[in-house]
Amino acid sequence: MAHALTPSPRTLAYLNEVKEMPTLAILAVEFAVCVSKWTTRRRTRRALKQLTVWQLADVGLTPEQARAEAAKVFWRA
Repeated sequence: MAHALTPSPRTLAYLNEVKEMPTLAILAVEFAVCVSKWTTRRRTRRALKQLTVWQLADVGLTPEQARAEAAKVFWRA
């Protein structure tokens, strides 16, 4: 599994303070956010398939709800 890089607080602070960014930079950031969401959805849905009935109950899901969520494709919220 590939390890993701985490932006430094300094980098995030800079991006937060910038008034205007070039269009390409905005698109790059939006693309990165989209891919990060997709990756998280895929990883959590795969993990959801591995949970036992009592673990699902602990997080407030029925096995049917877990199966329905795990069956979704990664681009669906």
